[in-house]
Amino acid sequence: MKKIEAVIKPFKLDEVREALSEIGIAGLTVTEVKGFGRQKGHTELYRGAEYVVDFLPKIKIEIVVNSEHVDAAIEAIIKAARTGKIGDGKIFVMPVEQVVRIRTGETNEAAI
Repeated sequence: MKKIEAVIKPFKLDEVREALSEIGIAGLTVTEVKGFGRQKGHTELYRGAEYVVDFLPKIKIEIVVNSEHVDAAIEAIIKAARTGKIGDGKIFVMPVEQVVRIRTGETNEAAI
């Protein structure tokens, strides 16, 4: 099993969720986050004062999938989240040792 974390632009969330749903991934966790990379933030003007916005709003999506579904999930996320502009985000893949569904006690693949 693998955990996939994707950091994407907020307006791409619905497209990514739909793309994952189409390949059979039903469960995901979404968190509103802030960060910067090459995009570096931008300068804004507020009531005549200029200030720098260093951390830009992003969405972090977390899913756990069987190892054989990792490539399809990554491909779906890339296809749905890509704008071709700086700041499209990143995808991280990590191993998962164990999963337990709290309600039923199911473990590992049965709990996904």
